[in-house]
Amino acid sequence: MHVHFLDPYHHRSSPVHQLDPRVKLLLSLAFILTSALTPPGAWPAYILLLAMVLSVEILSDLGVRYVQKRSLLALPFILAALPIIFTVSGDPLASFSIGPWTLTITQPGLERFISIALKSWISVQAAVVLAASTPFPALLAAMRAIYIPRLLVAIFGLMWRYLFVLADEALRLMRARAARSGQADTPGARTGGSLTWRARVTGGMAGNLFLRAFERSDRIYMAMLSRGYDGEVRTIPLPRLSGSQVAVLALGLLLLGFLLILAFSL
Repeated sequence: MHVHFLDPYHHRSSPVHQLDPRVKLLLSLAFILTSALTPPGAWPAYILLLAMVLSVEILSDLGVRYVQKRSLLALPFILAALPIIFTVSGDPLASFSIGPWTLTITQPGLERFISIALKSWISVQAAVVLAASTPFPALLAAMRAIYIPRLLVAIFGLMWRYLFVLADEALRLMRARAARSGQADTPGARTGGSLTWRARVTGGMAGNLFLRAFERSDRIYMAMLSRGYDGEVRTIPLPRLSGSQVAVLALGLLLLGFLLILAFSL
């Protein structure tokens, strides 16, 4: 069974899809690094970074709405930074009390929080475009090509493949439960036991899922060893970058460098 909903890649014939995976990976990493290094409060630089990533989203033919929906992954990181509003010292903007505590919103804290929120949101958009426009095996090949440690690339690859194993085993368990569960004839009638009973059943299924996925992954690994696996997934070497690909890479890095210099000069 193909668990296709785990794979974020969307095939298109856009210029972004046609770029070499090494170029896309390097530019995405450089973009995220530039966003992270941009100092708080450099609003013109944030606007330019957002304009760049939105332009790439349009060129990729993925759709801005598609990328924005998946960029909600940045929300937990944004919420984790919420206490900065109250913990950074500076000019107070507002105060309110929660029980015995008095919280004060400061101007530097609010500025830093908005900066972190924008950085996270923009960076996640770049990562979503990279994942949706590049097949995962091509990303692994690009990582090896730019000399990321072999063990780290192997961990990425095995982790990705075992996600499909885990999801496949979860679907098997859900199908088995549905086949063994009764259904009431009366519409809207509640079936099953109490909330405690449901929690116990869910916990048992989670433990069973872990054991089944672990046993299956062990069988897969033994099958890989019997076929000569030694920690390196060997693929056809990537071709040399063409002149146009090198030009795109150089232009992108120069533009990001200019944006970073502009951000520090503001």
